[in-house]
Amino acid sequence: MTENLSLFADEKLFIVGRPVVSIFHNAENLFSIIKLKIQETNTDYKEKEVIVAGYFPKVVEDSIYRFTGRMTKHPKYGAQFKAETFEKEIPATETGVISYLSSDLFPGIGRRTAEIIVKKLGADAIKIIINNPSSLDDIPRLNEEKKETLRLVLQQNLGMDRIMIKLGEWGFGAQLAIKIYQLYLEDTIQLLQENPYRLIADVDGVGFQRADDLGEILGIGGSHPSRIEAAVIHIVNQASLSDGHTFIEAQQVIPQAKAILEQSQNVVISFEEISEAIIRLGEEGLLCGEETRLYIPSLYYSEVGIASKILQLKEKNEEQSAFPVSEIRKWIGDAEERFEVTYAKTQIKAIETAINSAVMILTGGPGTGKTTVVRGIVDVFAELHGLSLDPKEYSKKDEEFPIILVAPTGRAAKRLSESTGLPAQTIHRLLGFNGQDKEEESEREIEGKLLIVDEMSMVDTWLAHQLLRALNDKCQIVFVGDQDQLPPVGPGQVLKDLLASKAIPTVELSDVYRQADGSSIIELAHQMKMGQTPTNLTEKTSDRSFIPAYANQVPSVVQQVIGSALNKGFSIHDVQVLAPMYRGDAGIDALNKLIQEFVNPKKNAKTKEIQFGETTYRIGDKVLQLVNQPNSNVFNGDMGEIISILKAKETTEKQDVMVISFDGIEVTYERSDLNQITLAYCCSIHKSQGSEFPMVIMPVVSGYSKMLRKNLLYTGLTRAKNFLILCGEPETFLRGIQNDSDILRQTSLSSRLLESSDEIAEKEQPADQEIPEKPATFALTMDNFMQIPPMIGMDRIKPTDFLVDEQQELLDT
Repeated sequence: MTENLSLFADEKLFIVGRPVVSIFHNAENLFSIIKLKIQETNTDYKEKEVIVAGYFPKVVEDSIYRFTGRMTKHPKYGAQFKAETFEKEIPATETGVISYLSSDLFPGIGRRTAEIIVKKLGADAIKIIINNPSSLDDIPRLNEEKKETLRLVLQQNLGMDRIMIKLGEWGFGAQLAIKIYQLYLEDTIQLLQENPYRLIADVDGVGFQRADDLGEILGIGGSHPSRIEAAVIHIVNQASLSDGHTFIEAQQVIPQAKAILEQSQNVVISFEEISEAIIRLGEEGLLCGEETRLYIPSLYYSEVGIASKILQLKEKNEEQSAFPVSEIRKWIGDAEERFEVTYAKTQIKAIETAINSAVMILTGGPGTGKTTVVRGIVDVFAELHGLSLDPKEYSKKDEEFPIILVAPTGRAAKRLSESTGLPAQTIHRLLGFNGQDKEEESEREIEGKLLIVDEMSMVDTWLAHQLLRALNDKCQIVFVGDQDQLPPVGPGQVLKDLLASKAIPTVELSDVYRQADGSSIIELAHQMKMGQTPTNLTEKTSDRSFIPAYANQVPSVVQQVIGSALNKGFSIHDVQVLAPMYRGDAGIDALNKLIQEFVNPKKNAKTKEIQFGETTYRIGDKVLQLVNQPNSNVFNGDMGEIISILKAKETTEKQDVMVISFDGIEVTYERSDLNQITLAYCCSIHKSQGSEFPMVIMPVVSGYSKMLRKNLLYTGLTRAKNFLILCGEPETFLRGIQNDSDILRQTSLSSRLLESSDEIAEKEQPADQEIPEKPATFALTMDNFMQIPPMIGMDRIKPTDFLVDEQQELLDT
């Protein structure tokens, strides 16, 4: 931490002054940089002006501000005051208040009107109006328009300061306080005093403990119903967000809730109080339940919606006549000639099944020909339906291309497009998501005739439902994926559940065709897939090797391998290092810095670079996009290269700007956008899913042990297209592939698909009901897209029905 420069050990450091110029202001998160002319300070800073940086609203240059915080020294820009709190100084004399109220900030309020207000309310007029806006009702010569002007401007200029100060007193830092204020605005204090636990559902970064600390300050603790309900919501949310479950059993929730409620405060909470809270949440529509399963409402309706749509599509398909096998075989033969391939029996079966099925799953490991089959499905489908595969013909008529190819990531969509020669896009782009609101829902209606979803193992329950609900009833679907890869980052395991239900026609490709080219990478992947232990793991082959090394030796090995690859003509963009953890000598952060300094070091004093947090970015750096930005056609997991850096003095906005090229798509980033990217020389295996690289370097050391599981290692090594370099400890790798104990996700999609469509339909929300406003303690991840009915299945359940035998016994005693 920067050395405290104050002479006053027990006093907070502050600076009071008048803004000279606003250097930077981000309207979204309120991060600001200003130059301040100092009027008063208790720091050792001796200059007349200082740079102040922090999170606060756009300043008014004629006003006086007080900032508390600490002095820091930027390596390039010198001394700065890092603001932790801010406050706009309120005039303390009657003369000052009159001048302030008659300023340009208050149109229509002249000096005479200001004098009348001060004569009535005194030198504290501003504070009185802020705390009690109705105090203006007794002021003569003040019409409703002027009253509203005064209230609004004071609220905008001083009300936020008051709220931010109070949030600071409650223990919230400036950045989190800004997020809270932006959500609740002038009602912030009142809403939190009524129910501080609403923060858990409404604000990212606030968990149960933080809300509970505020609840205790406000006297809403102990066995208060809001506190117990918040603990339940928190546990159900965590089960989804951390463990990927779509539901959690009530008998799991109850003891967990009791534990966190009692450990936070010295209080005893009964099982019955928690059970009653669960039922209240169900009645209020904040939880959904079946039997004793508890769901976030959005996930419950997503599962129901997926099952309903698939059963509906299957039902529609049964009413339509199928194409004769002979006709399908004819067009398959034509495709073989055109593409110069010979389809195997299983591949022919896959094409035939896709053509005559409303919904179909194509699955298989690497090298089994999934891409070849997808291309065949598209070609035969187009011929049978008399469709052109030239996108230009449809764009001329302003019509949508009838065959829709999508994938969950930008790189996967690009691979799909390259393999088929047809346009492909991400699911988010297809649905029209703007990437700014994680709770958005699609209003698109997709009119295509065939939808092919690649890398389906990556698609979570909520996104799958958003996609399916947008489809017209006549569209056929082919899901393509490998169930042995990692499950989605979000809740659910849609592909795995669809396969387990056996309710959808499925063709699994098992014959390996790329192995004919001598791919030992694919051979290793299929040995792992079949549960076999490889006997030749450390043997060097033409496309694979294992370099023994301890964790502290991994950086040196990685650098040597990259150096050798570059000498042989590889580009750094062809080489990808994959690791499962961020910390440590062999972690992602350390390896990124090492590789950057090796392949793209600072050459001289003129080298352009931008420092953001702990990371330095330079022209030529390989970077990874961390969030979806559909408006720029760039998505989470896309990799690009920094092609330009403009320093603040070179731009009209007077701020640093970076331009990144994502396969020819150039996107501009301001400094405030740099939290959307990171260095990509090394990335996590999760982030690499859906991508393929000519060369993959994958360290495997005992420090990773808690992360190493079969599906993670399988996903990592199958990212290698031509060369796989493993380094680390062979015995650790072997232990990892024997570890099949991935967290079993609790989902109910598979069982729903076995229910009749009538039973599913009864649970669907009536379309004519109004969409409610977001409830105070609603789920963290997304707004409900349908009105939530009373808790399904709870009407006949008593609180004690949730208890397992041991809990009931405790309650009885």
